[in-house]
Amino acid sequence: MYFVVVGLQTVVLPLLFGTIHLVVAPGSPIAIYGMWWAFWGVGTRLLVAGITQLVKPDITSGIMGESAPSAAERTVTRELAQANIAFGAVGLLALIPGWWPIAGLAGGVYLGLAYLGHLRNRSRNAMETFAMWTDLIVAVIVIAAGVVGLAQVLTN
Repeated sequence: MYFVVVGLQTVVLPLLFGTIHLVVAPGSPIAIYGMWWAFWGVGTRLLVAGITQLVKPDITSGIMGESAPSAAERTVTRELAQANIAFGAVGLLALIPGWWPIAGLAGGVYLGLAYLGHLRNRSRNAMETFAMWTDLIVAVIVIAAGVVGLAQVLTN
């Protein structure tokens, strides 16, 4: 289920909603896809991850390869959940006109740093590897689109 949900939020839903948006209301593809990637790839993805981590912290421990997390690991998972919820909430703001570059940049930096954290773990399992690569995909897209979008906003 994890792979399906994250795959949908990372690739399928941003492409689907961005394409529908472009057909219905043509505009800048960078702005439209940037907005939908910030909404789905940052907003819903991190919000769902954060809520899941609060409700079922053992899932995150499993992603990290721990079957019985220590008290310190549970504390880190709770704080990670809070950060994911905060960045997810910011990502949801991408649907407010003009806010998507900031939401995308904030979430993109966060996911880029998460990618680097996963990259250091040489013994990662399949779930962590998938999280690592999807973090990178979303980070690259929303940072690149966010920089272009922010430049457009600042020059207008």
